[in-house]
Amino acid sequence: MVLVLREGEVEVARDDRPCDLVMRLSLDVLGRMLQVPPPPRHQGFTALQIANPEVVFEGDPLLVAQARSALERVFELALVAPVHEAEPRIRALSQVKGFYNSLVCSEAAYDVYSDAAGDSSLPPLVFLHTAGADARQYLGQLSDVALASRYHIHAPDLPFHGRSLPPLDWDGASYKLDGNRYVGWVCAYLEQVIKRPAILAGCSMGAAVTLLVAARRPDLLLGAIAIEPPFQAKGRINRGQNDVAVHAGLHNGAFVRGLMSPTSPENYRRRASWIYSQSAPGVYQGDLHFYSMEFDGALTAPLVHADELPVVLMSGCYDYSATPEDGARLAELMPGSRQIVMPELGHFPMTEHPDLFANYLDEALTHISAGTSSSSHH
Repeated sequence: MVLVLREGEVEVARDDRPCDLVMRLSLDVLGRMLQVPPPPRHQGFTALQIANPEVVFEGDPLLVAQARSALERVFELALVAPVHEAEPRIRALSQVKGFYNSLVCSEAAYDVYSDAAGDSSLPPLVFLHTAGADARQYLGQLSDVALASRYHIHAPDLPFHGRSLPPLDWDGASYKLDGNRYVGWVCAYLEQVIKRPAILAGCSMGAAVTLLVAARRPDLLLGAIAIEPPFQAKGRINRGQNDVAVHAGLHNGAFVRGLMSPTSPENYRRRASWIYSQSAPGVYQGDLHFYSMEFDGALTAPLVHADELPVVLMSGCYDYSATPEDGARLAELMPGSRQIVMPELGHFPMTEHPDLFANYLDEALTHISAGTSSSSHH
């Protein structure tokens, strides 16, 4: 089959013309793609191109990056995936309040923006966003009336992300994140803003740093929730993320769209993608320097004492960056930890389907609460 994309139109050609991009797959793979819904690693163009070992893809990487947004949308329209329904939560965006704090770190002082909800007398629950994104990913949780009745919820935009601007003495040098700097930011936030032990819940690169903080500074935590934790997320850096020949907003939004579940509501998936279209140049790729090139769960997980600090790993089956198998490998290295597998969700469960994710989050928080109570009793 030859697909011709021209001026926003898709045409199926009936000839053997040479193609710029070629995807070779078996009828078995095609059959799985046409299942309703398609299984993990069959749900879209990027999943097939990057994560499906049965697919062979040929073409200029630059052209792939330039065409990714269109190709992801073509596959999304072609493959059928009804929404996985969930009981809606009562939400009130009006309960979310924003504020700035000056965060003093070893290398600089940062003006850090945070969203918060709930009463300050409640146990603190701090959410950390993914690479190249910001705390808007957690508006579904911040606005959850029931959740805010039980926890004082915080979600910061970490330095260089979202509404947290670079420091004024930044000289414009390329942004590149590493584990020590990242842990320093998070610990400074916990010490200077929260000022008491908190439940730390991070997703993707936020999950990786959550495990690092649990290993290095468990005294700052009541519990750790690693949402979509990687084991070793190699190969996530992609040419299109920060290339002058590629529209990064179009590319990065489509690149992460392929990580989501096709059964998550499309309006929420659009919002998750929208956040990625707005990152500053090079920030997504700079974050991936930590997430994809530095973080190693084989080294970090054994340093986390999950028998003393409650730890939950939450893994979505449609996530091919941090798979349920990754979560299981981490759990094996952290005796006492608990893994929750979410069959219907992908890499951004809190954003792509907040109603469905809420049930799994409740389960994780119940485990943390039970572990905190037993630790206190002990």
